[in-house]
Amino acid sequence: MTPKEIHLNLFAFGAGHHAAAWRAVEGSVEKLGLISWWEELARTAERGKLDAVFLADGQAINPVGLENGPGWFLEPVTALTAMARATNNIGLISTISSTFWQPFHAARMIASLDHISGGRAGINVVTSMTDAEARNHGMDALPGHDVRYARAAEFIETITALWDSWPAESLVMDRAGKFADSSLIKSIDHDGEFFQVAGPLNIPSPPQGRPVLFQAGSSPQGREIAAKYAEAIYSVAWDLEQAQDYRSDIHARATAQGREPMPVLPGLVTFVGTTVEEARAKQQALNALLPVKDSLNQLSFFVGQDCSTWDLDAPPPPLPPLEEFSGPKGRYETVLRIIESKSPTVRELLGYLAAGGGHATFIGTPESIADEIERWIDEGGADGFNLMPPMLPHSLDDFVDLVVPELQRRGRFRTEYSHTTLRGHLFNQVAYSARSLV
Repeated sequence: MTPKEIHLNLFAFGAGHHAAAWRAVEGSVEKLGLISWWEELARTAERGKLDAVFLADGQAINPVGLENGPGWFLEPVTALTAMARATNNIGLISTISSTFWQPFHAARMIASLDHISGGRAGINVVTSMTDAEARNHGMDALPGHDVRYARAAEFIETITALWDSWPAESLVMDRAGKFADSSLIKSIDHDGEFFQVAGPLNIPSPPQGRPVLFQAGSSPQGREIAAKYAEAIYSVAWDLEQAQDYRSDIHARATAQGREPMPVLPGLVTFVGTTVEEARAKQQALNALLPVKDSLNQLSFFVGQDCSTWDLDAPPPPLPPLEEFSGPKGRYETVLRIIESKSPTVRELLGYLAAGGGHATFIGTPESIADEIERWIDEGGADGFNLMPPMLPHSLDDFVDLVVPELQRRGRFRTEYSHTTLRGHLFNQVAYSARSLV
């Protein structure tokens, strides 16, 4: 049997996903406002033949929180448009909030990115998280959870209708006098609960037909949206068992919707070294830069008890089982899973939480990390990974220069791009077809 090819996506974030990465002397915090910096990250990811670069987005900042690290980034569609001009093959995925964006504006922006990049655009639709964001958009608070997800479903249906409304085949471009066949261009006349959009879109369908739709839902409503609409999914899983449970659930939901299973890409933090000791030294160097008091305060919130007196270089004291915990269970379950699987000291526990916040973390040599990646793929936990380098650009360089060649040697990852579109990288097809969304 031919080994399953692995999908790899770069989640580029600030100076890196480790909370202390910005403090590292060899880090890149001074470059975060330079588009040349983001372009170089995209070129590095393309050198590694990765499927795509993904940029998240937020609609608010906490000024006090900025004392502990950068909480800002360039507007993603703008940055990705520049990155499109600096690259040739890699996909470009932007987060868009269905709570704050209007469908016409979003459809036009992402279609433009797809045209500019020659068919490499993707969109990660989110419902946003905080009331602070809502207050920047004329709201007192976020709408309720159910309302946000109902709006997200309508948002997706509306933008896809807009992408279909001016088909590329309508462009006659006959210089004798006819530019387009207007009979093929249709209004969408959408009149829904949340949006009223006449259409058609004022830009022709882009190279992919529809840019690739991503989702990252973990709640029951989020999983239903993902199963119904998404073509690929970002997920959170600390260990293989958690990853298997999520992927199985999403694929079962997709089957119930009459759809084929879609790729599921858990987040992945890697510390890579030529030896395990070197890899651990890289992790420990970043962990040593964490502000201990703030990190312990965060841990206290996660576990519902005061951690300020815990010995940093000793194991955490015993914690109650999940069923006895009365606070938010998601993060508490992650803390318990980390302790069970890694037997960390308190300092190491703080580091795991600071680097991935609950995402899988692999530490070791290129060979051992490739082994673990293959295990997750072959045992049904993932179809690939959303790479979350703890420090940029160094952790990305390590992965591209050390882990990717090992995966290529094993026949698990492409050595050259066979397509120039994001949909080609993911599905071996150039443009949208009914397999993607029904």
